[in-house]
Amino acid sequence: MKKGPTKILIADDDAMVRITVSKILEMFGHKIATASDGNGVIDIVDDSYDVIILDVNMPEKDGFETMEKLNELDLNIPVLFLTGAGSMDYAVKAINLGAYDFLTKPIEDLDIFNVKIRRAIEKRMYVLQEREYRASLEDDVRVKARQLEKQNALLLTYSNSLENATVQLMTSLQNAMEEKDYYTAGHTMRVTDYALMLGVAMGLSANEIVILRRAAQFHDIGKLVIDLSCIQKPGKLTDEEWKLIRKHPSVGANIIQPLGFMEREQFIIRHHHERMDGKGYPDGLTGDKLDDLTKIIIVVDSYDAMTSRRNYRNNMSMEQGVEELYNCSGSQFDPDTVEYFSRSIVDFTPTKSVFTEEYLENDYKKQ
Repeated sequence: MKKGPTKILIADDDAMVRITVSKILEMFGHKIATASDGNGVIDIVDDSYDVIILDVNMPEKDGFETMEKLNELDLNIPVLFLTGAGSMDYAVKAINLGAYDFLTKPIEDLDIFNVKIRRAIEKRMYVLQEREYRASLEDDVRVKARQLEKQNALLLTYSNSLENATVQLMTSLQNAMEEKDYYTAGHTMRVTDYALMLGVAMGLSANEIVILRRAAQFHDIGKLVIDLSCIQKPGKLTDEEWKLIRKHPSVGANIIQPLGFMEREQFIIRHHHERMDGKGYPDGLTGDKLDDLTKIIIVVDSYDAMTSRRNYRNNMSMEQGVEELYNCSGSQFDPDTVEYFSRSIVDFTPTKSVFTEEYLENDYKKQ
C-alpha cells in the first residue's frame, strides 16, 4: 500500500490557474506537479500519481487527446477534467474516455472541490489495493505452483523408484527361475538382446524401447507359477503337458496386470505366442490385432527356440534359423519384422551367458 502524501498532476495552459489550484491542493496536504499542456503530462506521468487534473482546452494536445494517451499507458489514475466552458458534448466525450469527474473553473466551492478530489484519491487507493491483492494472489499462485512442481517431482521420483524396484524384484524372480531350470537359463537374456537389437533397427522411440525391454525380460514370467518339469523330458510332450505349457502367457499377463505402468507389456506377454494367421495362443489373434512390439517378441522368442540345443535334437545354426523364419513369414511371423531381423542378426552377438544350454517351449519340432 502507498504511503506518504498523495501526488496530484495538474495540466493547464493558464499559469494562474495552475498556481491557484496548486495552492488549494497543497493546503489540503497534497503534493503537486504541474504541466502547461498534454505533452508535458505524458512526459512526467508515472504510476506514483494518484489523481490527474486536465484542462480541456490546451494547445498541442488538448485534454481529450491527453486522456486517450493516458488510457494507452494503462496507469489507472483517476482523471478529472477542468473546464470553464462545460457542455453536454464535453461531458459525454469525457465519460466515454473514462474520466472520473468534472471540475469547473474558477473554483468557488472549496468543500465540493475537496470532496471530489478525496473521492478520486479513494478510487486510486482502491485500484492500488486491488492491484496489490492481485500481485499477492499471483505470488501465492507462483509459490503454490513451485511447491506443486516440487511435490510432483518427488512423486515422479518415488513412482520411478517404485517401478524400478518392482522391475528389479521381478527380474530377480525371473533369474531364480532360470537358474533353477537348466534348459531355460540364459533364454530371457538373449531374447531381450535380440528384441533390443531389432527395436533399434526398426527405429522405435525411446519409450517403446523401454516397453520392449521389459516385455522381453518378463515374457516367460508365467513359468514361475507353473510346474514345467515336463519340458526337460526327452521326446514329444503329451497333450496334457502341452496344454499346461500353453498357459504360461496368460498366467504371465495376470502376474503383470496389477502393475498399471506395464499395461502394454501385459499385452505383449499375453500374446507372444500368437501367429499372423490366428493359429497361435492363447487368444488366436491375427496379425492385424498385434502391435509391432508383440511381433518383435514373437520373432526373437521363436528364433532363440530354434537356435537353442535340446537334449533330444541339435539346435539350428543362425542361417537355418533365419531360413525357418522366412519359411514361416506371413503365416506365423510378420514379414517386415523378419526382414529387419535377418539383416540385423548377421553382425550381432547377444550378451554372453554363464550357461551354455537353453530352452524355449515354442519349439517348432514339437508342434
